[in-house]
Amino acid sequence: MTQDIFNQSAGYLKKAVPLMIKYQVPTTPTNYALWYAYVSEEIPQLNQELDALLDGNKICPPMRAELIYRHHVADKTDSQTWQLRQSVDAMLCELTQSVKDTRVDSGKFQRAIEKSFEDLHRVEDEGWSIEEVMVLIRNLAGDTKRISNAAKFFNHTLEKSQQEIESLKKQLAATEKLALYDSLTGLLNRHSFDAELTSLMAKNNQGLCLILADIDHFKRFNDQYGHLLGDQVLKSFGRRLNDSARDGSQAYRFGGEEFAILLPQSGLGRARQFAETTRKLIEKLSVRDKRTAKSVDNISASFGVSEFRTGDTLTSFITRADEQLYEAKRLGRNRVLPITS
Repeated sequence: MTQDIFNQSAGYLKKAVPLMIKYQVPTTPTNYALWYAYVSEEIPQLNQELDALLDGNKICPPMRAELIYRHHVADKTDSQTWQLRQSVDAMLCELTQSVKDTRVDSGKFQRAIEKSFEDLHRVEDEGWSIEEVMVLIRNLAGDTKRISNAAKFFNHTLEKSQQEIESLKKQLAATEKLALYDSLTGLLNRHSFDAELTSLMAKNNQGLCLILADIDHFKRFNDQYGHLLGDQVLKSFGRRLNDSARDGSQAYRFGGEEFAILLPQSGLGRARQFAETTRKLIEKLSVRDKRTAKSVDNISASFGVSEFRTGDTLTSFITRADEQLYEAKRLGRNRVLPITS
């Protein structure tokens, strides 16, 4: 039985490695796991998604392959997230117990104080001796010291928790930076864009094109309707870009109201045509303000397109598209530049 499993594993590995070489996939543990699962054909949905991703591509786009791995192969909760959750749970348990203990001590102190006041009234009425009064005062002092100690311990716990919260904030910020998706639009984020573009430029740059898109007069939406509607515009815009993706293109939230689209093996002419088609689709967008029941129909965007050139860096490639986008806005917005290829 063990020999059969070994032979099967070796067979899968022999199938997986040539495919990884063919599609220029780095030999990382994650990629081994993904392609091992692919050749084993044990997860049909994984194979369908990976086949669709590879269709027409000479390389396997790393970030989208990472998404397939996370969805089908990886554990639902990675180790870093699990550790953060464990830290939060431990901190909350400690705080909860401290609050309970402090409440119990406070209740006891309140009852002791109430009894002490009752006894103080009895001192005069019943003519207590000096010794009896001193016992009452000592008891009252002891109860006060106990609640004071409890309060100090609770404050110490709060201070410790505050330090842990600050540490968790930093860890969460680092985790969010490495996240693949933009939380508002659902598109892949800037981190994913940078990683994907770097990989494409290095290995599959023939005909590689970049489209930068910027929503026209976006500040006006926020000023006139408020940020909630502005967020709705961003979400609708992102969905429209995602729905229009085809032939290996991929949309990203680049930052603010600016978006990016990568088109591998496209060429400037086809990329311009793609951007023009997308521009016309954006013009048909309509976002409804639920608070006022008004519809925002005058949504448009400007587009700048660039094609990879030999010697391009990440910065120079993006800068050319950004310059075309700026010129499109200067000339009146709602247009695609360059006009010709």
